[in-house]
Amino acid sequence: MHGSKLFVGNLSYSVTSQKLKDLFSAYGVVTEVKIIEGKGFGFVEMSNQAEAEKAKMALNNSSLEGRNLSIDEARAPKNRERRDFRR
Repeated sequence: MHGSKLFVGNLSYSVTSQKLKDLFSAYGVVTEVKIIEGKGFGFVEMSNQAEAEKAKMALNNSSLEGRNLSIDEARAPKNRERRDFRR
């Protein structure tokens, strides 16, 4: 693992940023939490790579509000080409 930002998938829509922060705080210092509303996933950034790896190992496939979390290292966003649909 190279970074400290984690992708957290398969979230229940009722999960809050605070709930994720509390869950991940058991494995280190959480510096940022962002839930993508209405999509069922979010991101958690830990203070360093070692803490992120520890959280990933402990929480991947664990249950939160009846759903098994899918946790992986966050990838950089894809560079999307701007399309011009006017023709």
